[in-house]
Amino acid sequence: MPAFMAWWGGQLRALLPVRWQAFFSGGNVWCLLHHESGQWHARRSGQPQNAAPWSDTLDAPEQQAMLGAALAGVDRQDLRLALCLPPEGVLRRRLLLPEAARDNLRQIGAFEMDRQTPFRLDQVYYDLRPLRGAAPAGRIAAELIAAPRALVDARLEHLRNAGIVIDAVDLCEGDARLGVNLLPPDMVRAHRDPRRRLNLALAAAALMLLLLCLGQWLHNREEALAAMQAQVEDMRGDAQKISNLRKQLEESTGAAGFLARRKTDSVAVVDVLQDLTARIPDDTWLERFTVDSSGRVGLQGQSAKAAPLIDVLQSSKLITGANFQGVIQRDPATNKERFYMDAQLRTSNAKPAANGGTGAAQ
Repeated sequence: MPAFMAWWGGQLRALLPVRWQAFFSGGNVWCLLHHESGQWHARRSGQPQNAAPWSDTLDAPEQQAMLGAALAGVDRQDLRLALCLPPEGVLRRRLLLPEAARDNLRQIGAFEMDRQTPFRLDQVYYDLRPLRGAAPAGRIAAELIAAPRALVDARLEHLRNAGIVIDAVDLCEGDARLGVNLLPPDMVRAHRDPRRRLNLALAAAALMLLLLCLGQWLHNREEALAAMQAQVEDMRGDAQKISNLRKQLEESTGAAGFLARRKTDSVAVVDVLQDLTARIPDDTWLERFTVDSSGRVGLQGQSAKAAPLIDVLQSSKLITGANFQGVIQRDPATNKERFYMDAQLRTSNAKPAANGGTGAAQ
């Protein structure tokens, strides 16, 4: 994955203008240094020659100044310097190796040196790099690159005398470096990254800020939830009040409807008295007239002939079920028959028509 991301980032940077490529390159900036006809040339990897060469006979401070001028604009903390050897001084061989050798290419190169080159291992500086070309199944393609130590040591000694320290010995492929390092691991200069501590502090600060943001977001959500719960409780209280008011309204409406129906279904006592007055004969009078809450009517009085009163009241539209209660007795004082009757008010809304009876209840 890191190799893929590095390749992908390199492909994207290659699409940018040259000035922007340096800004987005990040990390190490490789600069190439090569020697030709007594002149030193320095340039950034991937860019054409853009600085004046200088003679290898100059003093060390002058050569360092010329190198600094050639590499102006490169941060010293990111600067990595590679010595590029001439192609004619380097031996390159393509090898087919087992797939298991991918992680130990340098060790495999030490074993293959005597077979693939006319040099012994102590006579050369070497490195192996994997190739992307097609290879048989179960094998990988690699390239062995070796340079005589005499050639490399002579140039390294000259650079040391000039006070110039390099990080790799490589080859040039076009305007860029090939990507190998012929120096053995014990000769590679170790770099301390002064930005690492700052980067770690910034990463810790970013992580802390992220945690604070997440905590603040969670706190805001909890506050919003508490506010919504309080609002829901208020709305629940309002809904309960509305429910109570609706219940009271329904009860009031039911009571009003009951009273209205009761009033509509009930018969007015005045109408009952008027109906009885019109129907009872003149030789009959009432001593007591009662109507209870259930609509039960009580009639007590005296009449010359009490028995026919049942037939008289049967045709009434306001009362029904008239019957005598007890025994009809004759009153010695008045020589009339004393009776007691009960009946039931009708629930019909029909009102009797006023008739012109002249009888009166007594």
